[in-house]
Amino acid sequence: MQTVNKRNFLLSSAAWATLAAPGVALAQAGAAKPLAGPGLLTVTGAIGKGNRGAFDPVRDQMMGKLKLSFDKAQVFDFAALVAMPAVTIKPTLEYDGKVHTLKGPLLTDVIKAAGVTAGDSARLAMRAVDGYSPEISLADARKYRYIVATHMDGAPMNLGGLGPLWALYEPDKFADMAAKTLPDRFANCPWALFSIEVKAG
Repeated sequence: MQTVNKRNFLLSSAAWATLAAPGVALAQAGAAKPLAGPGLLTVTGAIGKGNRGAFDPVRDQMMGKLKLSFDKAQVFDFAALVAMPAVTIKPTLEYDGKVHTLKGPLLTDVIKAAGVTAGDSARLAMRAVDGYSPEISLADARKYRYIVATHMDGAPMNLGGLGPLWALYEPDKFADMAAKTLPDRFANCPWALFSIEVKAG
């Protein structure tokens, strides 16, 4: 539920530029190997060995402003995410009340690729670039078949819009969610997603 009048924007234009700058997320100390492009999603917490080192207060400026810290992380670039098996959903979106087609890997597949072995009681603290940070259980991510959307209506999503990544599901398919108002259905669906912290249950 990230309408402009509901979200408290925490970032300056300089921080947005930092996120978009090519290579910012790639040149991290401790990275196992270079990514094909800029890192878009950083998964931290109860993960596997990761492919980059700890939080760097110089390079990770936006994360620092949002008070994020970690000792290791798994970073995914766009190529890594689109290489995963894609799922297509067609939710009715709150912004125009129309059905749109979104595509991307299952959130549970992304978490698995980060080496997460925690059970369904684990919590996923998802964070958008403006600081919006809903949290869901791994069980709910699986139940509602959340995806990390990379495409909307056949095209990649732009930074400054709903992208480049959006964690969401298809509430129309679940009676408990379809019964809610449109905005409430998407309260746990951060667009401009860039970070997920896995908290072991």
